[in-house]
Amino acid sequence: MALGVGTTLLLATGVTLLIYLVSWWRRIKYSNLPPGPTPLPLLGTVMQLSITEVPKSLLKISETYGPVYTCYSANIPVVVLIGYDAVKEALVDNSDVFSDRGNLKVVKVLFGTYGIVMTNGERWKTLRRFGLTTLRNFGMGKRSIEERIQEEAQNLREQFMKDKDTPIDPTYMLGLVVSNVICSVVFGKRFDYEDKKFMTLLQYIKEIISGMNSASGQEKQNPNTEFHENNLVGSVQDLFFAGTETTSNTLRYAFIIMLKYPEIQEKVQKEIDSVIGQERIPSAQDRSKMPYTDAVIHEIQRFADILPVGLLHAASKDITFRGYTIPKGTLVAPAITSVLKDPNFFKNPTDFDPGHFLDENGAFKKSDAFMPFSAGKRMCVGEGLARMELFLFFTTILQRFTLKPTVDKKDIDITPEPNSNSSRSRDYKMFAVPQ
Repeated sequence: MALGVGTTLLLATGVTLLIYLVSWWRRIKYSNLPPGPTPLPLLGTVMQLSITEVPKSLLKISETYGPVYTCYSANIPVVVLIGYDAVKEALVDNSDVFSDRGNLKVVKVLFGTYGIVMTNGERWKTLRRFGLTTLRNFGMGKRSIEERIQEEAQNLREQFMKDKDTPIDPTYMLGLVVSNVICSVVFGKRFDYEDKKFMTLLQYIKEIISGMNSASGQEKQNPNTEFHENNLVGSVQDLFFAGTETTSNTLRYAFIIMLKYPEIQEKVQKEIDSVIGQERIPSAQDRSKMPYTDAVIHEIQRFADILPVGLLHAASKDITFRGYTIPKGTLVAPAITSVLKDPNFFKNPTDFDPGHFLDENGAFKKSDAFMPFSAGKRMCVGEGLARMELFLFFTTILQRFTLKPTVDKKDIDITPEPNSNSSRSRDYKMFAVPQ
């Protein structure tokens, strides 16, 4: 008797699924990827991961499988790196192999394939070189960009002065001032905080950027050039998204930590008074003379841990890594949080302790495990800009204000918001009391 159409389709589907499962299992069983939790067909290792707190889950899994293991996003293998040694060996020692950007489909939908952050190959190399050169020409590390940040820091201070008698939630203002620095670099001007165009830019940043046009310098006659409008828009978009949220978030952490530890705030202020005084505007050159303040800012970045897993990398070619075979194209997730909190480098990794960056004589002490901007060839292009912003905003505010909490300091929680895959400080309000 002939089988019905429905039965035939069901049988065909079952056979196809069986063939898929067998081939999928054989591929996993006989691969030489690092071991890890057993994945489920189509689901991967989702059962072992907390979707709302992936970084914590990755650290937990490493307790069983060690510093290099494999997880699966659906049927896609992702090699996870835990701790300074593993991350450094991959991103620094083998930077030629692990400097590709790993792209999941959702990432491509959100960010496209243009700009600096999400591209690979010659496009990435060309745009990164151009980006670094352009930032230097705009004044990265020079006085021109420093003056732009100083101007914005003064505006932030004036805004705090207006609100000196009321509790302040600094979140909004920090977003404005950091965005304005990027505007100054990209557009050549800053905006008033009430400017409608600026408000629109912050609210609809993707739409504003997509409307930008430039008729000069894009090498229209060269069909192979990477200097075209899509890459221009992508690169500017990278500057805004990577350079605004991370820095403003770090500053939010800086202020709440000062509320929690007024004795640390007082020591920073004493160093500011000693080196800068009350009249002169802080400058980037002051940092080298202020070891305690420098250590506090480094510890803020380490503790804040803004991008716990960083951005995905990928192998640009087959490589044998720690005895395992990682094929070309395999996604690699360096858990930056495990480096910033590596107990082999930081004696109290879960505590806020400026001593992590001070030697026995009180001089500033570098740490190889300080990787808030990642490491290797994919290190953040805007590192220099971010470091200057953090120092100038932080010292400019503490030069003239003492930050005081609206609650008892013992009730201030400086751990990040729960159920988040990024690290964001909890909401708070503060008083900015003029000195």
